[in-house]
Amino acid sequence: MVGASEDRIEKQDRVARVRRESGGAPLVLTSHEAVSWYLEGVRTHVSLAGPPVLAVRAEEGGDVLFVADNEADRMIAEELLPQDAERIVRVPWWIPPAVAGAENAGVPESQVAPQLRAARARMLPAERARYRSLGHETAETLTEVLSRVGPDQTERAVAAVAAAELIARGIDPLVVLVAGAERRGFRHPLPTAGVLGDRAMIVVCGRRDGLIANATRWVGAPVDEEPILGVERAFLDASAPGARLDDAFSAGTAAYARFGFDADEWQRHHQGGPTGYAGRDPRATVSTTDLLVEDQAFAWNPTAAGLKVEDTMLRTGAGWEVLTVDERWPSVEYEGLRRPVARAYGA
Repeated sequence: MVGASEDRIEKQDRVARVRRESGGAPLVLTSHEAVSWYLEGVRTHVSLAGPPVLAVRAEEGGDVLFVADNEADRMIAEELLPQDAERIVRVPWWIPPAVAGAENAGVPESQVAPQLRAARARMLPAERARYRSLGHETAETLTEVLSRVGPDQTERAVAAVAAAELIARGIDPLVVLVAGAERRGFRHPLPTAGVLGDRAMIVVCGRRDGLIANATRWVGAPVDEEPILGVERAFLDASAPGARLDDAFSAGTAAYARFGFDADEWQRHHQGGPTGYAGRDPRATVSTTDLLVEDQAFAWNPTAAGLKVEDTMLRTGAGWEVLTVDERWPSVEYEGLRRPVARAYGA
């Protein structure tokens, strides 16, 4: 990976600061988001629903990687940086790597979760490049799949093609949701045998190199998108470096009433927040007081009945950069930013 070693040095420094602030004891990284971030996007899973197959113990003398013995050869050959492959402890398959890494009283990741989120919030050059590639290919997948669908196709058929196209690009389809016309009221519509009908929504969350791209697209009949774009813009405007996440959340949720929605519309679904190595890192609420920084990724997803907008964006020093973008998808300009609108069937 180009730039991976340079990024890794900075990440080691950031984790060392977290360790010092926690008394200097070794720190044991055990979650998918922490381990994959720290090790430059390694695939930490076998089953998408299972725990990581490795853990990292960051300590004064360097990092130690605890890897399930039956996964170690593959990880060395295909995933790890050379310097990491030299620091492996092989763990019998019946002992979880997280348990092995914590045997000598290291600080558990859960104890410093907010500090670790802050450590990975500002994305470094190599991971920004990987994220741009992932975002563009995710958006391309949605364009290519949805340009071929029709109102008589089933939700499951569309989901199957989308998942296959993502996998063909090396992207793990963590989430694929499809809502046809009869199911537009559901905010997390797992695909069914129902047909798309006159207007349908598809949502994907795809992971590659540890990073997750989140995007929503609509096909079929057009509707007035401006109110939901206005709410999204309130979230974006409030998500400036130096602001707090709870304040950005409050500014966005307050915009629902201003754009003609019920004032409590935000209570019917989560609104998104920072993203990166977790789908939301963290999911924004009134209690998430994380400080926002430059070069941080976000996926706000304001939604109302039959309406939703969602893309993965990077907040740079120059403003907002949409990562999940494909110029072939129809869009409108809203307050200086191109935003997606529904694509007509057959267009």
